[in-house]
Amino acid sequence: MSLASLLGAGKGAAMTSFFAPEFFILFLPLAVLGYALIPKGGKKYWLLAASYLFYWFVSGALIAYLLASTLTVHYFGIWLDRVQTEQKAATAELDKEARKALKKKYRKKQLAIVWLAVILHVGVLLVVKYSGFFAVNVNRVFSAFHAPISVRVPKYLMPIGISFFSLQALSYVLDVYHGVVKADGNLGRLALFLAFFPSIVEGPICRYGQTAERLWDCKQIEYRNLTRGAQRFLFGMMKKLVVADRLNSFVVLVFNDYGNCDGGVIALGAVLYTVQLYMDFSGSMDAVIGIAEIFGVPMPENFERPFFSRTISEFWKRWHITLGAWFRDYLFYPVTASDKMKKLTSSARKKIGNHYGPLLAGSVALFCVWLSNGLWHGSDWNFIFFGMYHFVLILLGNLIAPPVRWINRKLHVNPECFPYRLLQMIRTTVLVVIGELFFRANGLLSGLEMFGKMVTEFSVSSFNRAFFEKCGLDLHDLAIVFVTVAIVFAVSVWQETRGSVRDLIGRRHVAIRWTIWYALILFVLVFGAYGFGYAPVDPLYAQF
Repeated sequence: MSLASLLGAGKGAAMTSFFAPEFFILFLPLAVLGYALIPKGGKKYWLLAASYLFYWFVSGALIAYLLASTLTVHYFGIWLDRVQTEQKAATAELDKEARKALKKKYRKKQLAIVWLAVILHVGVLLVVKYSGFFAVNVNRVFSAFHAPISVRVPKYLMPIGISFFSLQALSYVLDVYHGVVKADGNLGRLALFLAFFPSIVEGPICRYGQTAERLWDCKQIEYRNLTRGAQRFLFGMMKKLVVADRLNSFVVLVFNDYGNCDGGVIALGAVLYTVQLYMDFSGSMDAVIGIAEIFGVPMPENFERPFFSRTISEFWKRWHITLGAWFRDYLFYPVTASDKMKKLTSSARKKIGNHYGPLLAGSVALFCVWLSNGLWHGSDWNFIFFGMYHFVLILLGNLIAPPVRWINRKLHVNPECFPYRLLQMIRTTVLVVIGELFFRANGLLSGLEMFGKMVTEFSVSSFNRAFFEKCGLDLHDLAIVFVTVAIVFAVSVWQETRGSVRDLIGRRHVAIRWTIWYALILFVLVFGAYGFGYAPVDPLYAQF
């Protein structure tokens, strides 16, 4: 057996999705049942075994990446803890100046450990995820200059979720370094934190202090957690199976055959892809949080009704929240807090004021964040463009904020009135859809061509029944999508203005409660996009 075939064992398994029958009919019930029956002392080991078994099912022998990541950050944490302990002992009885000098020495030693952890994890990501992209572009440069040189384009097998658990592992090391958490000497607890099966494929990207202790404590499953977790899972299943998977055939056709589509079809494809991505990813997060809730583990929310955002900056505080928080805490803040950026900010404040002064350093940090964000999502120029597109939009928003406020005051416009807020939401949504067009396009050139056709060849003459049926969507499908999106929208409006819909339903009479949940189950069973005529669609964000 070759190394490639060994490492590929388990790839392509149906259980890459929480919504595969193998998962929610077999794996999840057995995991919950075993957890409930095993005595408290063994629950954590059952959960750890279930997590590693799940990851084996979705990645095969590529589980070695996860094991290596877990072992290395475990020992990096212990190493940091030892250095910190040595520092406390060595500086305990020194005077202020001597203590300061010695602390600086130990800080350098700790930074070296942190950089080693960062280089190791980011280096692995660069090799397996980006080396092919770099090699292809180097060859293009050589070809442009007619140089008789060619770099071999490497191909590596990449485990599902590596971008997620790598960031989670690095957050642990960085939190130990900053003293946010104490290094964990219990390898099993750290392993469960990194491998917990609901979150390892698509996140959310948790911090050690958020979930590690709760996972290891292993509370008994309670009726409330079981029912509420199942409700959240079911709502996510509706988003994924009824909407996201049903739209897939249309989205694939438009983005793969855009040359034969007019601008109106491309615009509709961009809109429906945005809907598909939101329903797929937020539906998966509903499943993750719901499963974790069954086990009594609160997970951080990853979506907060992003399409109610009034600016692009606000949108990205509501979409993939844990990724944005990771870049904010571990990249944006460290860059802006560096000595050079502090000096730049101090000097700029004096010259251009308190609003624009900090924007200089902030813009450098923002550029780093969005370049990293784009590359994190994928190794192609359209992902880099996607990052730079949002960098420019957020930067422009910061630059024009004072003039806009001045104009509003002069014109006596109330920015909190509903028409004004609605216009801001519509504008933000349009900008997001354009960004998602480039995000989904098969390369940057394809994205630019699609955008050009959308602007210059816009037409709705193609929209008829025959066209949608050719694209795999009949009027029946469109009606189902419309009704489901309306349900999700209504729930979102209630959450945005009133609070939890589950709490609202929970206060109703038992007959009303169970009627609603049984209706939702029936809705998913009848209208879910599965069975004959539908190809299973893996979670879209798992590929990142």
